[in-house]
Amino acid sequence: MGLPLGSKEVYLWRLDRKEHSATWFSGIGAELGGGRWNSKGVKAVYSSADPSTAILEVAVHKGFRALDSVPHVLTGARVIDLSHVHRVTPDDVPNPNWLVPGTPSLGQQKFGDDLLALHPFILIPSAVSRHSWNIIMNPDLAEGLFEVVRQERFALDTRLNPPVR
Repeated sequence: MGLPLGSKEVYLWRLDRKEHSATWFSGIGAELGGGRWNSKGVKAVYSSADPSTAILEVAVHKGFRALDSVPHVLTGARVIDLSHVHRVTPDDVPNPNWLVPGTPSLGQQKFGDDLLALHPFILIPSAVSRHSWNIIMNPDLAEGLFEVVRQERFALDTRLNPPVR
């Protein structure tokens, strides 16, 4: 498996609450709380290789109700040079359970911390959508290596949060 769908370009897609959209690239939220691929104290920006996966990744944590009623912004950024993207395949991950939904382990976070120390962008399979990819960015190493191509107000399809019948 190469880059997503054999693409010659890689984009980061991220969905943030409106008030955080101007600083989407800071990595502060993940630094404060830790995440699937980083421990507390390590900056990381979680994004996806396509907008649909970015939406699902946020919906799995917040729910469609929040995406329907709280203003969000969808950001798309292009990686300028693909040589800065490190691809992790399922076979590269020491524990296959790291790629399924669940609480991250200490080993999993350490694995991600080590990758983030070396690479500006890490392309890794999504746990939410098994045939999709996420991109984790080290904001310090990635400075100047990406360009924002789109930032737009997000609008959830209302069928995903229907009224109670």
